[in-house]
Amino acid sequence: MTNIRNIAIIAHVDHGKTTLVDALLKQSRTRMHKDIADTELIMDSNDLEKERGITIFSKNASIIWEGTKINIIDTPGHADFGGEVERVLTMADGCLLLIDAKEGPMPQTRFVLKKALEMKLKVIVVINKIDRSDARIEHVLNKTFDLFIELGADEKTAYFPIIYSSGKAGKAGKEPDLSLMTDIQPVFQTIMENIDPPKADPNKPLQLHITALTNDSFKGRIATGKIYNGTIKANQEVIHISRDGEKKKYRLSSLMTFEGLDRIDIEEATAGDIIAVAGIPEITIGETLADIVNPIALPVLAIEEPTIKMTFSVNSSPFAGREGEFKTSRQIRERLYKELETDMALRVEDGLQGDWIVSGRGELHLAILIERMRREDYEFQVARPQVIIKLIDGKKFAPFERLFIEVPEDYSGIVMQKLGNRHAELQHMQVENGIAFFEFIIATRELFGYRSEFITDTRGLGIMNTVFESYKEDTGIIPERAQGSLVANEDGITTLYGLTNMQDRGTLFIGPATNVYKGQVIGQNARSEDLRVNVCKVKQQTNMRSKGEGTSVHFDAPRIMTLEDALEYISNYELVEVTPKNIRIRKLILDELEERRIKSQGTAK
Repeated sequence: MTNIRNIAIIAHVDHGKTTLVDALLKQSRTRMHKDIADTELIMDSNDLEKERGITIFSKNASIIWEGTKINIIDTPGHADFGGEVERVLTMADGCLLLIDAKEGPMPQTRFVLKKALEMKLKVIVVINKIDRSDARIEHVLNKTFDLFIELGADEKTAYFPIIYSSGKAGKAGKEPDLSLMTDIQPVFQTIMENIDPPKADPNKPLQLHITALTNDSFKGRIATGKIYNGTIKANQEVIHISRDGEKKKYRLSSLMTFEGLDRIDIEEATAGDIIAVAGIPEITIGETLADIVNPIALPVLAIEEPTIKMTFSVNSSPFAGREGEFKTSRQIRERLYKELETDMALRVEDGLQGDWIVSGRGELHLAILIERMRREDYEFQVARPQVIIKLIDGKKFAPFERLFIEVPEDYSGIVMQKLGNRHAELQHMQVENGIAFFEFIIATRELFGYRSEFITDTRGLGIMNTVFESYKEDTGIIPERAQGSLVANEDGITTLYGLTNMQDRGTLFIGPATNVYKGQVIGQNARSEDLRVNVCKVKQQTNMRSKGEGTSVHFDAPRIMTLEDALEYISNYELVEVTPKNIRIRKLILDELEERRIKSQGTAK
């Protein structure tokens, strides 16, 4: 047990967490999976993670350094994956807090660090990317110290050990001078000096806390967790204690530990280690495997409640069933409920109209689920995200976010104006070297749709991050989109002639030679009302021609809507149609007259 260290790595998006972990794995000469190339990032193995450059799913890796087993746990950095973060930190006895030498501590750093400090974990600060030409090491250290004090760290915790590193170069040291560094070994040394072995007793009855689940086509459900007390052996009988306290006896079919990123079968594991077991078919996250003679349950993990909900339903568009393999009500329902086994922050309930209400920690949390289902060949449609309102003592309470913005000073005016219109409260403002830093409190509901506006307003130079703040009394303000939609008025294939005639009316989302149906949203109107347009119109041919006809016509490139763009854009009367091949926006009621009638009834009420 004394030769085990369990350590979580905390960092903001793009601060080099995954690169540093890769350097630790490679320089410890840990056995790697043969399919991983030297240039690949080992920890970001999921396609979505590679594309977005973020960690979504926590992973385990194990390194043997000078006879000590160091279990490294990669943590998600985004507040929307709070369920993952809280589970991960229960396995750790200390943390590496990775901070960019130029940017300093960021909002997502704040979120996970706050959780780590609440759990009284020892924190080692790693100032990464010191090889950057614009590194501000002293400034970053001061900001980090301020953050620790702000989050309520005691004196001992606030005087944290510091390592300087360049993850890309695979070097680290106690001094911020790259020329004095030779390898990554100082990181291992600092872990051994400052992180205590896990507080666990191998002589007590077995207690294993389950914190992650995966499925294996041969072994079935594999549960990963930390042994808090006792020892465990292959083929041993254990008691599974469910969330409700129900106890059932099972025999383990497999006992595994981690070597590098691979799971390998072992005969025995002892207290303090992180292991994986198979053979318990109904186990879920947060439950306990205990000793058969003296079964004692560990506390069930409490996860923060969802703040956003979205309605999923079977695709009902004219193109339904053409592009996805899994499209029936039974298949979609099974997939959503299966996700509950591995995502503790998610909630799914059956709706009244054969649909499903899916609740999560934020827009990104639900968008990632939708994107994963789409890539698994599912076809369905989703409605506009809604905030979850709580009723406390007869009063309505709604979720609020703490919004952090960093923009060039020239764009600070438009940011202040737009957020003022959304009733955001300015908490803090600072200008340094031509860069303006803002901190706002804003209702989650009023933040919907602002991200795309922000990117446009700041010419893509702004940085925006949010962290859930708290539930506050609901203002009752429901923001409405300022502009209407351009909607196709007939089924057909779009033509360059039809689209060119319509591009002056607003911003188009599709190009020529695209199949559309009546009621599909093909663009954003420049005015506030919806406009039905004919984008399949064919130019009438005649025998008369003039020399320069058509040469002056220019078609602007359409704005291609990603899944997140579409979810931000839609109103209460629109849906996003999600298929493996396309993301389409459509009207809830495809027929124009029927839609007007329903809208007028809603207004009358």
